[in-house]
Amino acid sequence: MKVVITLIIFAASLFAQVTAEDVQSFTLRNGMEIFVLENSSIPNANMYLFYKVGSRNEHTGITGISHFFEHMMFNGAKKFGPKEFDRTMEASGGANNAYTTENITAYTDWFPSSALEIIFELESDRIAHLNFDSSMIESERGVILSERSTGLENNPMEELWQEVQATAFIAHPYMWPVIGWESDIKNWTKQDLENYFHTYYAPNNCVVVISGDVKFDDVKMFAEKYFGSIPSGPEPRKVHTIEPPQTGERRVFVQREVPTPYLMITYHVPQSGSEDYYALDLLNSILSQGRSSRLYSSLVEDSQLALEADSYYGEAFDPTLFYLLGVCNDGIKASELEKAMLDEIQKIIDEGINENELQKVKNQKLMEFYKTLETINGMSNTIGTYELFFGDYKKLFSAPDDYKKVTADDIKRVAAKYFTKENRTVGILNTEEE
Repeated sequence: MKVVITLIIFAASLFAQVTAEDVQSFTLRNGMEIFVLENSSIPNANMYLFYKVGSRNEHTGITGISHFFEHMMFNGAKKFGPKEFDRTMEASGGANNAYTTENITAYTDWFPSSALEIIFELESDRIAHLNFDSSMIESERGVILSERSTGLENNPMEELWQEVQATAFIAHPYMWPVIGWESDIKNWTKQDLENYFHTYYAPNNCVVVISGDVKFDDVKMFAEKYFGSIPSGPEPRKVHTIEPPQTGERRVFVQREVPTPYLMITYHVPQSGSEDYYALDLLNSILSQGRSSRLYSSLVEDSQLALEADSYYGEAFDPTLFYLLGVCNDGIKASELEKAMLDEIQKIIDEGINENELQKVKNQKLMEFYKTLETINGMSNTIGTYELFFGDYKKLFSAPDDYKKVTADDIKRVAAKYFTKENRTVGILNTEEE
């Protein structure tokens, strides 16, 4: 415990060196918001471009189209053709990546600060002039179909996740997988892609964060030079669908040849930034962070009912799901693991948690939080995450206090409030039903 506390104090002291006032920002006339954190500790920098578009912005017939652009943005534009984005960036010493979720699509660039201008030029080229070459679209469509089938084939939990989401949600677009349904992927048209891109991948739907060895004035100059002339797009349609309250337990069974059963239990919970967010986030840690967590110690180590036991509560713009996941040990029925997992939940509802357990997960959470802020990459990602999901990047600087304010009674209260039978969806994947 002494080591953990020492590390937290050390990391906290680094965090304390950065204040909300150190983050500078400006908005271009086309609506693109840009945040800058100068940090010359190393001669590198990074750029995050967060587009406020994910699978929640799709509709039936075009599911997976957001993820498509995660791939397509690397396939050439007007000045930098196919493969040239990576080649040019790597020639400058840089690297990049991208990811898509239900809520956002993010592109990340890491580079020597001397390459700042070429990074702006690369990004502006693909925002303003992405190439919708038909042969390239068909090539990438094949890549994504292969990615989808390989993922489902290799990971039974991914298949169960897809089925449980589609069961837990009956109205909200969180019901479909980020990668999309196979029939939709096969049938997007070029016009579908162009319409979607020009609506959601416009400057006014993008938040940019740049951290590292850069100067605010240089960033502003390059932003105006390369991004400023890109026209804004139409205001994206708001996602106004509200998932109706679940009024009874839902169950889904997926038949598939597997050595042992897979189990997933979900509950509807509020979005990021809600008043219960920090208590739910700590509850997630109580259940599954580390070998001393409740699910691991009880189900994997003590009773040995499970080979794996985990939980998940991710960032979301809209009310989302809290997940409990497990893989049965040899000879263990899904019903046995389900009962044991629900018993662990009921213990928290009935008995609560003790102060030592709460302090442990607060230490873990603060350590994890400060660790993300030790690097310029972590700072950019966290600034963007708080700006998008919590409505203001400045809230990241009060997050340590927000975690500290959570009490043992708060943990018990949110468990009782959300982990109810009528709010529950249970999914089982197995060779045969019991």
